[in-house]
Amino acid sequence: MKIAVISDTHGLLRPEAAEIIAECDAVIHGGDINSQRVLDEIQAAAGKNTPLFVVRGNNDRKWAEHIPETLEFELAGKRFFVIHNRRLMPHDVSADIVIFGHTHKYFEERTGGTLCLNPGSAGRRRFSLPATMAVLEINGDDISVERIDIEVQQKPVPKDTRRLIDEIMKRMDRGEGTVSIAKRLGIDPGFVMQTAMIRVTHPGVDAEGIMNRLEVNGIYG
Repeated sequence: MKIAVISDTHGLLRPEAAEIIAECDAVIHGGDINSQRVLDEIQAAAGKNTPLFVVRGNNDRKWAEHIPETLEFELAGKRFFVIHNRRLMPHDVSADIVIFGHTHKYFEERTGGTLCLNPGSAGRRRFSLPATMAVLEINGDDISVERIDIEVQQKPVPKDTRRLIDEIMKRMDRGEGTVSIAKRLGIDPGFVMQTAMIRVTHPGVDAEGIMNRLEVNGIYG
């Protein structure tokens, strides 16, 4: 049995990921889907009769209230446990394979007879992390994992945007409010607010880091 393992799509199902999903017998999504549309696209790529197992991530809001935060099930004779954030996993979990996401970083470890797998993020990139997913193949007692690296064509960020973020940061340092900054620079207040929020939640971040984070939010691909 071949199982596509994907996570942290953040509103984007890349065509390369859809092609891999189409070749598998089941699909597991580790959360942070961000829209029902992405789930519909995954199911369409997999085929309507292909099982799709999904957990809710921290960025999945009201639309995903019907999606569970954890799942336990069996596939090909193996016990699975799926959760978005591994740090929130109960201590008494007993499974052959644990799937999680959240960090956007690919991780694979076998310990105590259990395979722990984070497929990374196959959706919008976070900072300079690669876009990845995984394919599990189960053949009797044998479990193999293939890491899939998805080539991403990086969209160039306009030079003016970099200068604009630098200017916003300078004005913030002078104590100027976001509404005032937006008005004086003649730009969208929402852009100023997003820039300010990223800077507050990521102390020490520079203009490059802010632009990378804006990419995750869907502004730059």
